[in-house]
Amino acid sequence: MSTKRIAPSILAADFANLQRDIEMVNQSEADWFHIDIMDGVFVPNISFGMPVLKAINKHATKTIDVHLMIVDPDRYIQTFADLGANVLTVHYEACTHLHRTLQAIKAAGMKAGVALNPHTNVNLLEDVINDIDLVCIMSVNPGFGGQSFIENTYTKVKKLKALITEKGATTEIEIDGGVNDKNAKALVDAGADVLVAGSFVFKSENPTETIQNLKNIVS
Repeated sequence: MSTKRIAPSILAADFANLQRDIEMVNQSEADWFHIDIMDGVFVPNISFGMPVLKAINKHATKTIDVHLMIVDPDRYIQTFADLGANVLTVHYEACTHLHRTLQAIKAAGMKAGVALNPHTNVNLLEDVINDIDLVCIMSVNPGFGGQSFIENTYTKVKKLKALITEKGATTEIEIDGGVNDKNAKALVDAGADVLVAGSFVFKSENPTETIQNLKNIVS
């Protein structure tokens, strides 16, 4: 199994000092950049779009993990590939033809991820789990940063891990929302591979140290 990864969520960065925060992540022990794209339709918030991602990609030296919280994500698959996304995650709840969407993401040269809202059962992925590179389990309701962690997440991760093992898949599990130094270890023990941390990193006194601390907990 690969080592566990930490993916700071850029939604929680200081947009007035974006380059500074990106350089901080570049130089830290973090593994990925997690970028949330929200359209104000699928989730009740608007984050940022293509120009900001383009600016981030200009400075980022690590894997760019893009999480689309938008309706009809198929329209933009090629656009995000062109903007430098390495992993593209779509929401199960936003895809009518999930299998086709996953194939399109891979055809565009990216890893394909599927995100599940807190109420969505992991068993719904049973028929496509072997086509998914990454499942992102939302441990808060999507749309806003800084929310508190939903405790049922641990059970959900274990169920998903069991499904992946049963199907002989190589799918990785990502946790997004409310991740901190109190729950990181338990999440990894339950089967998580990638932990997204936003406010916990960027609102801390020393973000580099906070990332290092999380990395030490999960390694």
